[in-house]
Amino acid sequence: MYPKDLKYDREHEWVRLEGGIAVMGISHFAQDQLGEVVYVDLPTAGVVLSAGDSFGEIESVKSVSELFSPVSGEIVEVNDALSDTPETVNEDPYGDGWMIKVSLSDPSQVDALMDADGYEAFLAEAE
Repeated sequence: MYPKDLKYDREHEWVRLEGGIAVMGISHFAQDQLGEVVYVDLPTAGVVLSAGDSFGEIESVKSVSELFSPVSGEIVEVNDALSDTPETVNEDPYGDGWMIKVSLSDPSQVDALMDADGYEAFLAEAE
């Protein structure tokens, strides 16, 4: 359920490293809690984020939630396809449902995130 090659934060975002680029999205848990995603509002490439900054919003039939960056860097790519097909976040949160790609300014921030086992333990504690 939670891919082992990803890192996770307490806000339920995930990070996949591709060289010095962090690909980000929301976890299966997050999309499941949201329910049917109907809208994703993402920034444009070129925006610089600090860890903890909001990088957009995701809206479902149940609620609207902010998206938070677990790492710092410049957005180099945005998944524009989500504006036409936001339900992709529900259908494939770790694949085609990715949201942004960030050129890391401090790659060591990724080390502070939870691995899949740590994230699953975090979810179990929260129940």
